[in-house]
Amino acid sequence: MRFAVVGAGAIGAYLGARLLEGGSDVVLIARGEHLAAIRRNGLRVLSDRGDVAVAVEASDDLAAIAGADVVIVALKAYSIPAVAPAIGELLTPGAATIWAQNGIPWWYFRDHGGELDGLALDSVDPGGVIAAAIPPGSAIGTVVYCSAEIVEPGVVRHVEGTRFTLGEPGGSRSERCEAISEAFRTGGLRAPVVENVRTEIWLKLFGNATFNPVSALTGATLRQFGDLAEMRALMLDAFGEIATVARALGAEPAVSLERRLEGAIEVGDHKTSMLQDLEVGKPLEYQCMTGAIIEIARRLDIEVPRVEAIHACVALLDHCASVAAGG
Repeated sequence: MRFAVVGAGAIGAYLGARLLEGGSDVVLIARGEHLAAIRRNGLRVLSDRGDVAVAVEASDDLAAIAGADVVIVALKAYSIPAVAPAIGELLTPGAATIWAQNGIPWWYFRDHGGELDGLALDSVDPGGVIAAAIPPGSAIGTVVYCSAEIVEPGVVRHVEGTRFTLGEPGGSRSERCEAISEAFRTGGLRAPVVENVRTEIWLKLFGNATFNPVSALTGATLRQFGDLAEMRALMLDAFGEIATVARALGAEPAVSLERRLEGAIEVGDHKTSMLQDLEVGKPLEYQCMTGAIIEIARRLDIEVPRVEAIHACVALLDHCASVAAGG
């Protein structure tokens, strides 16, 4: 099985290296010094689970995805609309696409049923560009529970987590999902196939839409969210708003909101991906999280004042950082 990883940054490169170690055929789509280093020296992964050094095919040309059985898109959500038309044109007929982003994915309301069936969220897919470009039925859902960082070009440190939950949007346990799961597992990853991947998306979104932006605003690690009763209360109240939206779409949280909060705090002194992005001057990925929740809530006439407040603050933070950088 041939995999193409579009956006082989920290997570994408780590995933590609593990798939290659498991015997899959892999090509990475990367850019800049990271790409140059991979071409020159190969890709190195530093991990408590064992370091890996692999020679891997790498390119900066999207045309390299042609012929792939599975295309994994590991770009930030805000980067996808610009490349989706090219990806759609280059896909081999019948190829599967896996969208490894945080937040609500662009395909969420495809064949969803109910009053929002077929909706393209402006916060995720402005103008429906992605939905128009990617063939119906190609998308496979995934929820990424993995943290990694690029420590230098061509070198990725795996911080924690190896789970990439997979699922068909329609809920079936398809042969293609099982085959992809097997390739992931052979590479040393956890890749359970679930029947309701949308519920899994919401479970992670509780944290993405709260811990990520608030950590960027405050500089707090996950452990520090447990230091103040006021912050615990705010997180639980925001969780409650998000849960109301999720339930309105038929997604019941699989664990209690209190347990979800404690589980995140127990991770310890870990910086969220959004805080890391802020520290290195990258744009912040929040529209697919707080922005999507707010957009859905307004369509369903559900009030989410705490999520709206968090969203407004992180949007201003992103704006000010962009202005300071001359953007």
